[in-house]
Amino acid sequence: MTKALLQLKPLTYSQIPSIVDLDKLCLGGIWIREGYEREITSPNSTLLVLSLSTTGSNDREILGFGCLWAILEEAHITILAVKPHYQGRSLGQLLLYHLLTDAVSRSLERATLEVKEKNTVAISLYKKFGFTIVGRRKGYYQNGQDALILWRGGLNTPQFQQDLGMWQQQISSKLSLHNYSMYHDS
Repeated sequence: MTKALLQLKPLTYSQIPSIVDLDKLCLGGIWIREGYEREITSPNSTLLVLSLSTTGSNDREILGFGCLWAILEEAHITILAVKPHYQGRSLGQLLLYHLLTDAVSRSLERATLEVKEKNTVAISLYKKFGFTIVGRRKGYYQNGQDALILWRGGLNTPQFQQDLGMWQQQISSKLSLHNYSMYHDS
């Protein structure tokens, strides 16, 4: 059986049209091209793109992406999306894990995000990573839906380092079940 190779890399200019399309598909078009262009050049932003290829193929399909902004001691996770066909395969967990790892490498102390109150799948994902609901933004989204504010502290603690190690093992096991392996540049 052919292994599917996953790759996580920062967003490039050539990927922006695909990311804008994926944003529209998954999130209803939260950001436009110019927003993504700003993320590439911002030193306070990390925007990771998850792509897939099969062994022996040079073609890469973009499966998802995630972004965080480093604001003072806080990682504000602004976007996390996975193509609908690929949801439920631990790819969202993989993206969130890497965003939180980036937050730790930036010496950030806590993380926050907003999520649609009816997005139970995303809320469940964030809770797995220790986020708790701390508030609500009424009418936050274009369709008038409320956002829940989620928060996670202690990113700079030894316990969080242990949690990262545990999550990495769990995610690797789940990805293997779907015949995925991570591609690393040499």
